[in-house]
Amino acid sequence: MKRAALPLLFVLLCGLSLTVGVSQVSWSALLALSDDAWLTLTASRLPRLAALVLTGVGLAVCGVILQQIVRNRFVEPATSGGLDAAKLGILIALTTLPAASTTSKMLFALAFCFVASLLYVAIIRRIRFKNTVLVPVIGLMYGSVLSAFAEFYAYRHNFLQSMQGWLLGDFSRIVQGNYEIIYLILPIVALTYLFAQRFTVLGMGEGMASSLGLNYTAHAALGLMLVAVTVSATVITVGAIPFVGLVIPNLVALRYGENLARTLPIVALGGASLLLACDILGRLLIYPFEVPIGLTAGSVGGVLFLILLIRQFR
Repeated sequence: MKRAALPLLFVLLCGLSLTVGVSQVSWSALLALSDDAWLTLTASRLPRLAALVLTGVGLAVCGVILQQIVRNRFVEPATSGGLDAAKLGILIALTTLPAASTTSKMLFALAFCFVASLLYVAIIRRIRFKNTVLVPVIGLMYGSVLSAFAEFYAYRHNFLQSMQGWLLGDFSRIVQGNYEIIYLILPIVALTYLFAQRFTVLGMGEGMASSLGLNYTAHAALGLMLVAVTVSATVITVGAIPFVGLVIPNLVALRYGENLARTLPIVALGGASLLLACDILGRLLIYPFEVPIGLTAGSVGGVLFLILLIRQFR
């Protein structure tokens, strides 16, 4: 019964996501084949639902990969500089190639995120911390430096005023035709599941992985590239959303262990459910207006992060 609880919660949240909003969409109107109801459903609600689910799945899986590579439970794109590097990449794309397509901007974000992740892993491996909490602290400091560069760059090119708005996680802009690039997350999740056992071995450390015949460097680089693709596709589509990749893998690991071949589907479903719940909360808090999901997910994820930290010290 407990195993069925999460899928049932996910289905319930999907149903609520399709019906909650300023434009009322009732199941009776859909069954009556109302043109307005079906237009709202197909042009806005279904694309938004797909983007929410894919983003939640992708960010949760990114958290798992980074935690295995760095061997720290408190690492994810928001606490390792990945999100801030992707922002900087998009800003540089906007100024150097003003007419660049969404794909070109994503490639800039991908390159910056990948290089920043490589540098972060190199820093963590160079400095061996006895306290595991210091690893995400270094990541937050690293991200703050990248964010400062991004804000200074935006200020110099007159993007500062608008940058905070379009980089804050927000699904209200998602409509049919401007979110499809986020489907890149699907092959990323498939590859992660295919290499799940190897990423689990990475979490044992370089020495153990090498002794088991695993090419540590190649698989770590593959993991960082999967993370970079997911983060860049997410940021270019909906903006930055923190903490999903941190809290969901930790909660799943506490309950089901750390064998990714077994827990990855639960992590993916948990990430999607968390984002759906935060999005519905944001739509209801100040109805008919909407709170961006970057704020609701950041608040909920921040509280859960503090709880996990307190649990670690106990």
